[in-house]
Amino acid sequence: MRFMVMVRANPTSESGAMPSEALLTAMGHFNEELVRAGVLLAAEGLHPSAQGARIRFNGDRREVIDGPFAEARELIAGFWLIQVRSLDEALEWMKRCPNPFEDGASEIEIRRVFEAEDFGAEFTPEARAQEARQRADLAGRH
Repeated sequence: MRFMVMVRANPTSESGAMPSEALLTAMGHFNEELVRAGVLLAAEGLHPSAQGARIRFNGDRREVIDGPFAEARELIAGFWLIQVRSLDEALEWMKRCPNPFEDGASEIEIRRVFEAEDFGAEFTPEARAQEARQRADLAGRH
């Protein structure tokens, strides 16, 4: 099972403040543990929402909304993509994570990633073949 693990933003991350050397080192050690265990698929921090945009869809219309966005606690400051056997295993790994923010409380959200099998018959053999080709192409590029 793959899980997206999201670090919720806070006012500090939205201000663009960089983490300390100590926190970067601690996160580096944690990420190295995930790599050695064969769990980590990707891990990245994100720039503040002031440097981003959203696209709002309404039928055929598209509206671009420039950041920053309100409610920092609803934004994502960074993420991991991990592959483990269960939600319980994902929880056990992430409880070992250093606190992502040195200025107090932080929150990590863990969500399971959909797999092809989750979509049932609507995910046709043609669509499955297309996805397999896309994944192979992506793997060849990285």
